[in-house]
Amino acid sequence: MRTTPPPRALTIAGSDSGGGAGVQADLKTFLCCGVHGTCALTAVTVQNSLGVSGFYELPASAVTEQVEAVVTDIGVQATKTGMLASAAVIEAVAAVVTRLDVGPFVVDPVCASQHGDPLLRQDALEALRELVVPLATLVTPNLAEARLLTGLDVRGREGMSEVARALHAMGPAWVLVKGGHAEDDPGRALDVLFDGKGEIELVADRHASPHTHGTGDTLAAATTAAVARGLGVEDAVRAGKAFVTAAIVDSFPLGAGLGPVGHFWRVLAPDDRSQP
Repeated sequence: MRTTPPPRALTIAGSDSGGGAGVQADLKTFLCCGVHGTCALTAVTVQNSLGVSGFYELPASAVTEQVEAVVTDIGVQATKTGMLASAAVIEAVAAVVTRLDVGPFVVDPVCASQHGDPLLRQDALEALRELVVPLATLVTPNLAEARLLTGLDVRGREGMSEVARALHAMGPAWVLVKGGHAEDDPGRALDVLFDGKGEIELVADRHASPHTHGTGDTLAAATTAAVARGLGVEDAVRAGKAFVTAAIVDSFPLGAGLGPVGHFWRVLAPDDRSQP
């Protein structure tokens, strides 16, 4: 029996009944990265590989109580957010993470689909921008989310720099602008990390796979796990990007639609792993 627990991380997010994204992806990623995962559900989705067909928001008080139960007893070394569902939930999350010690706070500002369609009502988007983003140790928008949060039309490498500065001005310590869905460079996936002083380019080979469900959640969760283990933000983001890149390589078909990335690539025996 262990005499001390492993590092702990908390995810505050919605569920994905198909298991590819949301809290399910976060907990699988935490496990594969050597961290005990805890969670506070914000919403229950009815979804599979073909998309979301139902959505049930939890009361804001229930989200607060879940966070309180975990943090005051188990404790966490880092916390991340995912889908926060509504303005009321966002306000509750901002209040509770300000009041309690949740460790470094990674905000995955889930507010747009991969196609750029808004996933939050306008009041919720404004609450996310004004209340949660300023609290972040690291905020990790994709290009569509960056556009919604800043109002800037992100185009090309120069646009990523511009939007990183605009987001940093909102208050977070670090900003990671993810360019994984950009179409202007089919050979590589470029992300830009910015701390208010200088930019760091993070580049990985782009792997052609139609099965990319949960990439954003997985990157943020792997980064959060690395922070919980004691890494600094830059090293944690590098670890997160390496994890999700390998998970894309090990992605797989599931159902009749979009399959997930392979979260458990790290724990499979070599003979059990799919090949790129």
